[in-house]
Amino acid sequence: MHKTKERITLIIIAAVYLLFNLRPSPDLYVTVRSTLYQILITAPYVAGITFVIVAILQYMADGKKVPWDRRLRLFFTIGIIAGFVYAIFEHTGVK
Repeated sequence: MHKTKERITLIIIAAVYLLFNLRPSPDLYVTVRSTLYQILITAPYVAGITFVIVAILQYMADGKKVPWDRRLRLFFTIGIIAGFVYAIFEHTGVK
């Protein structure tokens, strides 16, 4: 039961990550292209920040490895924050 709950919450956080990086448009092709572009733009920064946080957590735990599902959760959470900030940036029209 515990593993199933963890998998379900991981899927939910992945869906929320996609939702926060979704760039809707009347045309489906433009929506998919804009969303993929958004993810590709923010993913390197999100991965870098996740890498640093995981390194800090491993250092604090005397070298004990962080499980992959926890790393994915960190990546998706940071990605949600980045997607939200980028959406605000786009919405306000700051250039």
